[in-house]
Amino acid sequence: MDVFHDIDTWIFDLDNTLYPPECNLFAQIDQRMGAFIADFLEVDATEARRIQKQYFKDYGTTLNGLMSVHNLEPKRFLDYVHDIDHTPIQHNPSLDQAMHDLEGKKFIFTNGTVYHAEQVIDRLGISHHFEDIFDIEATSYIPKPRAQAYHHVLEKTQLDPTKSVLFEDIARNLEVPHDLGMTTVFVKAKTNHPDEYLGILGTGEEDHIHFVTNDLPVFLQDIANNKGKKS
Repeated sequence: MDVFHDIDTWIFDLDNTLYPPECNLFAQIDQRMGAFIADFLEVDATEARRIQKQYFKDYGTTLNGLMSVHNLEPKRFLDYVHDIDHTPIQHNPSLDQAMHDLEGKKFIFTNGTVYHAEQVIDRLGISHHFEDIFDIEATSYIPKPRAQAYHHVLEKTQLDPTKSVLFEDIARNLEVPHDLGMTTVFVKAKTNHPDEYLGILGTGEEDHIHFVTNDLPVFLQDIANNKGKKS
């Protein structure tokens, strides 16, 4: 954990990172993406799901695929897919305490929306810890894992990549941060995902991943405790 001693900026993905996938919150978004595609492209549910996952693989996000191939207006899609029930997410005192004990600036960097992020962190009870939220609109709809998205965050924050860490649940989204000099942490689900993301989530064994955790609050608290001993 010594590598975290000089870290002064903490960047977190949102979905299935700040909350565990066991909440099944993203399952709601996933279902609504499929329903949107079926209606928008006038295809059945099976074909809609195939398109959804193929675009996720090929374009970084399903939305980016729909924009690139079908000239979709993004707000229409985003408003629809994030109209979900956020109540499965519960207040997380352990995460709140770990965030409190962790010195430095904290940001959210998500391919979702600010609205969705605010709903999530309000329910977790951690909204007061974050300096800013960088969403898909802030990056002009250029998603992770494209390099332009990360450079936008760097330009806006003026952070030092070598003193920053990014937490993500999708391995490929950590490749660019690694190349930029960031410390990378893969937040791995405790349960296996079905093989519907075409292997994109990753295993945590990729060369561009420095650390793996399946319990974010405990991982952060360990870092905070370790940094405290050295201060």
